[in-house]
Amino acid sequence: MAKSKEPKQIITDQEALDFHAQGKPGKVAICPTKPLTTQRDLSLAYSPGVAVPCLEINKNPKKAYDYTAKGNFVAVISNGTAVLGLGDLGALASKPVMEGKAVLFKRFADIDAIDIEVDTKDPDEFINCVRYLGPSWGGINLEDIKAPECFIIEDKLRELMDIPVFHDDQHGTAIITVAGMINAAHLTGRKFSDMKIVVNGAGSAGIACLELLKAMGIKSNNAILCDTKGVIYKGRTDGMNQWKSAHAADTKARTLAEAMDGADVFLGLSVKDAVTKEMVKSMAKKPIIFAMANPDPEISPEDIRSVRKDAIIATGRSDYENQVNNVMGFPYIFRGALDVEASTINDEMKIAAAEALAELARQPVPDEVMLAYAGRKMQYGPEYIIPVPFDPRLITTVPVAVAKAAMKSGVAQKPIADMNAYVQQLRARLNPTANSMNLIFDRIVANPQTIIFSEGEEEQILRAAHLWYENGFGKAILVGREKVINENLRRLGIKNDGWLEIANAAKSTHNEKYIKFLYKRLQRKGYLYRDVTRIVKNDRNIFAACMVACGDGDAVVTGLTRGYNQTLENICKVIDHKPGKRVFGISVMIGKDQNTVLISDTTVHALPSAEELADIAVQTAAEARLMGHEPRVALLSFSNFGNPLHEKAARVRDAVAVLDSRNVDFEYDGEMGADVALNYKLMQQFYPFSRLTGPANVLVMPALHSANISSKLLQEIGGGTLIGPLLVGLEKPVQILQMGATVSDILNIAAMAALDAIESKQNSGGEVKKLKKA
Repeated sequence: MAKSKEPKQIITDQEALDFHAQGKPGKVAICPTKPLTTQRDLSLAYSPGVAVPCLEINKNPKKAYDYTAKGNFVAVISNGTAVLGLGDLGALASKPVMEGKAVLFKRFADIDAIDIEVDTKDPDEFINCVRYLGPSWGGINLEDIKAPECFIIEDKLRELMDIPVFHDDQHGTAIITVAGMINAAHLTGRKFSDMKIVVNGAGSAGIACLELLKAMGIKSNNAILCDTKGVIYKGRTDGMNQWKSAHAADTKARTLAEAMDGADVFLGLSVKDAVTKEMVKSMAKKPIIFAMANPDPEISPEDIRSVRKDAIIATGRSDYENQVNNVMGFPYIFRGALDVEASTINDEMKIAAAEALAELARQPVPDEVMLAYAGRKMQYGPEYIIPVPFDPRLITTVPVAVAKAAMKSGVAQKPIADMNAYVQQLRARLNPTANSMNLIFDRIVANPQTIIFSEGEEEQILRAAHLWYENGFGKAILVGREKVINENLRRLGIKNDGWLEIANAAKSTHNEKYIKFLYKRLQRKGYLYRDVTRIVKNDRNIFAACMVACGDGDAVVTGLTRGYNQTLENICKVIDHKPGKRVFGISVMIGKDQNTVLISDTTVHALPSAEELADIAVQTAAEARLMGHEPRVALLSFSNFGNPLHEKAARVRDAVAVLDSRNVDFEYDGEMGADVALNYKLMQQFYPFSRLTGPANVLVMPALHSANISSKLLQEIGGGTLIGPLLVGLEKPVQILQMGATVSDILNIAAMAALDAIESKQNSGGEVKKLKKA
């Protein structure tokens, strides 16, 4: 069991404000999905071409799903009356939360979402506003609306509208809770029909949980609902409403303590410290306790364990096992509902989602997920009854179950004929690299690494190093002068309260060790002892590289203020390449459409030979697999399979022949142009003999100039995100930044350096438990 700890303040208020204000303010934007570069494009997108789909939709409203974005479009709607745990902030102040929810829809299920803030507290006005805007979207996610108005609003909108209307605060929590409850009941040998349950918290989430559990088989006479005034019993009049009255119990119990005596299950959706150890002691054998108040549960897992070793426990927090997290629900539920054009999200679909999540928790956990959550028991049992949020299988599990339930219950207006093809479509929707980065950061939290930042006096480095520590990624060592670093920290408002170590190259007590180490390497390469002494004490990259080479840190991040080639040259004076490996750079490009392409070599080999190109292809394919991609490698040229047959393309053709002779275990082909490599329809039309089964996701460039220029062009005008270049092939983990890198860039590069360190320790049988790589 994870140790108890206070929620860690990983960001300051100013950092949160800066994050929302930088670049384009906010977190969402509208991007066109069709080309708009010519007059013809504009004529098709707007007048006169747009009139044609308008007329078709007028004839048949269902055509809106074919000719507009409606089928992949959800509105996140609130009036701001119950914003997070902050209360009634009003419609406008809820906008950052609604934008955030819209981003989660896109990130986890590739659903386009827009936030709508309705400035009224009157349920009828709210209902009419949403009702008449309804044709715009394929579904509606209601959010942060206080009870009991949320019940009125959702019920009426579901009655009036023919698209899914889903209040996530109610049903999202209920679905994840029921998923955990299914497995908890299974592990303790209970049936829903026999379980006695107490729910503390009669707000929207508590009532929704109880209703869904009753739909699963919990009997009304075995369920007690409590609020701040105690048990909701038949005949009670104080603080009642129709939704509470519907669950009033025929019981003599009047307090939470009395209700919990002999109960099998406790569900908490209330406040911190609502439950005592004595209450837990009074429960039945093998009690099931879901203490889901945030940020602090009704009773801590440690307190539960101190009196009941046989309990199964879940909370709403990520630092304990069995987190009840809505993000495992709403994106995937809407994904399945939208894909069959469901008219509603009914109980059958909610139960199907819960059962799918429960079943997923019983399956063997993928290695990449276990690595990310290292230190926790990722095997079905009392400490693993609910999947974790970054499990990549969620996108291909929950939507399928929801879609099938919609079809079976008769609310699907567009049934799916080929479910296997649908699973493949779902798998293709998400970008594995984005998911992999989250898994990488989670893995680092479980295996913290010490990063040596060689340019420790720079503002971006100071901010990134502080975030590295605050996020729990590990320790930061800043190379630089103590006075300058501390002055800069004070200017930035960052307290140096022991979170960092400063290493001054000129004064380090380890210099004698570093000098002896480096002199042994360079004494036959023209360096005198005094030369080595000078560069160790005066060159921050040499000094930092010596630190990691001598085991005084896990990885080095450098390059912010010095050219890449000069930096790499200095690093290579200290650190060798891995035996049998090439040292080169990989740029990872994530496009607007979330497709990911790895480009190599973007940093080192000016004009690689055929043998070098083959080596680069093999190593880049291996990196692609680590990021969650099955590599399809294209060796690029200006010619396509001998057209034109030019001697300048011979190296690339020869590299393909080298790969042929090696019997590698990934798809590859060439030589081919970039358009053919990335446009699979073009490839199939003109080169049907190509070995690639889809568009290439690894591009091996014929020369450094083409690789470097193309990756930087993509970064500047392509509108995507570039990670890297990532340096591969060195014996010790080192990453070189681009000059002028942002704090976010630095954190990403530091994460890749830390991952390299973790992998190296595993492969050498070091301090991290060795697990099979994904």
